[in-house]
Parts: sequence; C-alpha cells; structure tokens
Amino acid sequence: MDEAALRADMIEGLEHQLGEPLGAAVLSALQAVPREAFVDDTPYANDASEEAGTRALAPATVARMLTALGAEDGDDVLVVGAGIGYTSAAIAEIVGARHVHAIDIDRRAVHLARSNLADAGYGAVLVDHRDGASGFPEYAPYDRILVEAAVVTPPRALRDQLGTDGRIVYPRGAADQTIAAIEPAEDVSLDGDDEGTAEIGRGTPTDRRTTDDPAPDGFATVEEAGPARLRPMLVDGEQAGVERNRTRREDAEFAERGYFAKTGWEQEWIDWDDRI
Repeated sequence: MDEAALRADMIEGLEHQLGEPLGAAVLSALQAVPREAFVDDTPYANDASEEAGTRALAPATVARMLTALGAEDGDDVLVVGAGIGYTSAAIAEIVGARHVHAIDIDRRAVHLARSNLADAGYGAVLVDHRDGASGFPEYAPYDRILVEAAVVTPPRALRDQLGTDGRIVYPRGAADQTIAAIEPAEDVSLDGDDEGTAEIGRGTPTDRRTTDDPAPDGFATVEEAGPARLRPMLVDGEQAGVERNRTRREDAEFAERGYFAKTGWEQEWIDWDDRI
C-alpha cells in the first residue's frame, strides 16, 4: 500500500476517533504532509512514538491542536516545542512556511526538526534554539501560538508576544490535561452571579466567562478539547544531556580539566548571552 493510501486511512481513523469530521484546512494539511518524512517506524499509527529521543505526538493530538489553533492563510505562528517538526509542517500547509517560527530548548530536537522539515519540502520554516518560556520576541507579535508542552498557564512572555486578536493553544494541566485555546479578553465584566460577557479576539463575542475559567488574567478560554498527554515544558537545564545537579555537573567538568583547570572555569556552563 502506498503512503498516500496509508495517510488516507490514518485520517479516516482520526475522524472516527475524534467523533467528527476534520475541518477543511486541517484535513488538507494532514493529507499533504508526508508523515513518513518525520516518523521512521509505523508513521501512520494512531499513537505517540519516540524519534531520536524526541516524542512524536499522536496524530489525534496534532489534529486537535490544529483545529483549536484555527490558523488561516498568512497568519504568523509560533510553535513552542519544535519536536520532530511534523506539527510545524502541517501548520505551514495552512499559513505558508515563511509564516511559521518554531523553537525548542533541546538543540538535538532543533537539528532534527530542521532536517525533517527540509527533507519534506518545508525548509522555509524557521527553527531556532530557544527557551520556550521566553518565546521568540524577534518576530512577534504572532497571530497564533501553539505550545507543544504541558503547562498550567502559558508563560507571560508568550502572552506578551501574542497579537491583539491572537490565540494561544496549549495542553492545560499536569497529569490530567486538556487542550485549551485562549484569547485576549478585551472587556470582562462580572455581574452578581460572578458571570460576565467578554469580547474575545478579533472582536467576536464568546460564551460567558466565569471566575472558574483557569485562563490567565486578561484572557478567556474559547475552546477545549482532549484529553491530551504531553510532557511538561522544560526550563533551562532540564533538556536532554544536561546534568541538573550543579555540584555533580561541576565536579565532572573539573575532573575533565584536572590540574589545568583555570580560575572561573565553573562559570563557563552559563550562557552569559542570555543574562546580559
């Protein structure tokens, strides 16, 4: 069976799993992106997998995220957590490759995503090594921000880099996660029942916001889907290959330098460019 047929079977299985047909833009993107360029073993299986130490999201999770993102042609999109690059490729099919910016705290993931995207024909997608919690301010503001890592609340830097009419999609929660889409709430007023009406994103009224909404201040949840199970967002020092315990890390570095260790060697692991 050829890859196109396998892709069609995967999409049919997704629609059955999700219980509804995929939107035209998401359907077209998943049909166009060759998943085999990103996932070596059983690329069209409907579950998550590991690729070179990087987690490949299950197709159903990707479909839910793309649907919640609601990106349109020409939207500028930031993907936090480049991973294997598959989700970025699907978004590139919707908005255009030059409108997609992907970042990852893991250098190995950055190189993998770049290679996969180039091989699949999406080399114009920009992939950079960055701390996801700091975003990518050089290209802000963004119309859409997709976080491919579980967080309780999107970091403030990401919220600050979102355009006025933008939307952030992220797996909300820790152990139990749901994919949430939030938009800036221009005006939230609460009545005596602790409920109010918010003007959300692109000037469109949304459902009544309550104080139970876990969205951060100034935002309101406009959509939820799930469940999801993604790894938590990493902070600097937690990426693969980095010893988190500073004492053990410095002891190992000193052992490598031995007698020739110079004064101040223990500070060399710090990325001073990020702190000046």
